[in-house]
Amino acid sequence: MDYYEFIMKQFHRLAMALALISAASAAPAQAPSPPQPAASSTPAATAPAQSRLTARLMYELLISEILFRQGDAQNSTGTMLSAARRTGDEALFKRATEMAIQARSGPAALDATRAWRQSHPSSADASRYELQVLIVLGRIAETESPLRAVLASLPDDDKVAFITALPSLYQRAPDKSDAAQTVERALSEAVNTAALAPSAWTTIGRMRLQNGDKAGALAAATLGQGAGEQSEWPALLALQLMAGGEPKAEALIQRHLARADASPDVQIAYARALVEAGRSTQAQAQLDALVKRMPNHAEGWLVRGALRADERKDTEAEADLQHFLGMATSPAQAAGVNQARLMLARIAERRGDHAAAERWLAGVDSADQQLTVQSRRAQILARQGRIDEAREAIRRVPERGPEDARQKLLTEAQLLRDHQQPEQAYQLLTDELQKDPDDEGLLYDAAMVAERLDRIDEMERLMRHLIEVNPDAAHAYNALGYTLADRNLRLPEAKELIEKAVQLAPDDSYIQDSLGWVHFRMGNVPEARKLLEAAYKKRPDPEIAAHLGEVLWVLGEQEEARHVWRDGLRQDAGNETLQKTLKRLGVSL
Repeated sequence: MDYYEFIMKQFHRLAMALALISAASAAPAQAPSPPQPAASSTPAATAPAQSRLTARLMYELLISEILFRQGDAQNSTGTMLSAARRTGDEALFKRATEMAIQARSGPAALDATRAWRQSHPSSADASRYELQVLIVLGRIAETESPLRAVLASLPDDDKVAFITALPSLYQRAPDKSDAAQTVERALSEAVNTAALAPSAWTTIGRMRLQNGDKAGALAAATLGQGAGEQSEWPALLALQLMAGGEPKAEALIQRHLARADASPDVQIAYARALVEAGRSTQAQAQLDALVKRMPNHAEGWLVRGALRADERKDTEAEADLQHFLGMATSPAQAAGVNQARLMLARIAERRGDHAAAERWLAGVDSADQQLTVQSRRAQILARQGRIDEAREAIRRVPERGPEDARQKLLTEAQLLRDHQQPEQAYQLLTDELQKDPDDEGLLYDAAMVAERLDRIDEMERLMRHLIEVNPDAAHAYNALGYTLADRNLRLPEAKELIEKAVQLAPDDSYIQDSLGWVHFRMGNVPEARKLLEAAYKKRPDPEIAAHLGEVLWVLGEQEEARHVWRDGLRQDAGNETLQKTLKRLGVSL
């Protein structure tokens, strides 16, 4: 889970507050179709108290339910609502509303909820249902009153949960500006209440952000933090803003983390954001500080271990991951346990300890990870020359749907490509492309295998088709531009393609590497050095090391070049680009 997903998880972890809006919190548009005829009678929850269940009322309820089961939503809802109005019974108003919702009749549902509120002005349930129906109907400006009523009706302990769930509730509102303004008006009292102000300002900021107002969202996050520095909510909003390219948001995150009681979840999310931005050293410092400050917080050890494993600091990563496993005893930590075991298997595999790798893989207990586990087993088998067994291991993974079958095929093709069988990989991918010519994953992988086979025209055709399918596919522009640059072909065009990729993904170190490489090919060596050094600092990858080392070698800084290459080999001694570079230049380290 990357840091953005984590933030959204934090905002959505309280989405169960939607249960406070209705017992059936799913949007009415997603409600099931009216039930089929059944032998059961009117639900017990629908009937009013026995003393008021007159013969006339019993007849009306029975007729309403029969009409409903026959699919006559209009008459069934009308009959039930008429009975509710006459008796004033809340259970009947609720049943009339639910009938309209299940029949996907928004206007009828709104009529029912408003009649309910009119009959019972203080009913929290009536306000919740009305709020939900108005949002689905897109009548956002009218939601202010029921929203205020719902918030006022909640126990104090539930109010923050409800407030922070509001952006999710309004996410599909057609007019984002209207939604932001309506919610802000409804929370006008909450922002002046000490216990609610941080979450209220955070929600206002998120609503502004949904409307594209970054400056307004930053202002709300600042006000929220000023109202309660101990709250994690404004810091989480600041993380969203940071991910969206707002540089001023980072100060809010750091201000929260300067507190002794700072949220560990915010610190972990910030570390992940730093990794995404290529600031691994700072991310490492945040995680070091976290495990020192809160040594019993298991996830800190897991995330630090993952970062160290990604940087191939295997000894330190192994220690962190095993420490996490020793702490992880809660069922809620099962996903983290499986992640840790997969990473430990990868570390053992890098050491060549296949038996240890298999022991770790055998401990992964997750249906969602079956393909990942078998892929690692397949890689181990392939390294032992048992390629047919490796392919069979992937094919044996059960398929739960079409996406699983597709992923298995891509995994098998990658296995063949990695183990010097590109022709078979290409055939596998192109056969599948005939069934789905616009599949982005298939197009990209087939193009890269075509490049491996030196079929550059075919590689270009596939990449350009991918760009037609998805004009924002930064990786496609980058791959095509790099392929041309690496072969000294049409260098101005290659540079243009890579610059387009930079525009689409400005923080991607591999794309920055490609830009540095095309500058080198065009003879702009000082610019190439600057770009490659920046890319390598952000992500010390062996392929970037190969390119940076060659630039340094050409500049006569041969000892520095050797240092960079040795560092790259320590990360991955078998990296193909690095090995080819050393062989071509006749360098022995």
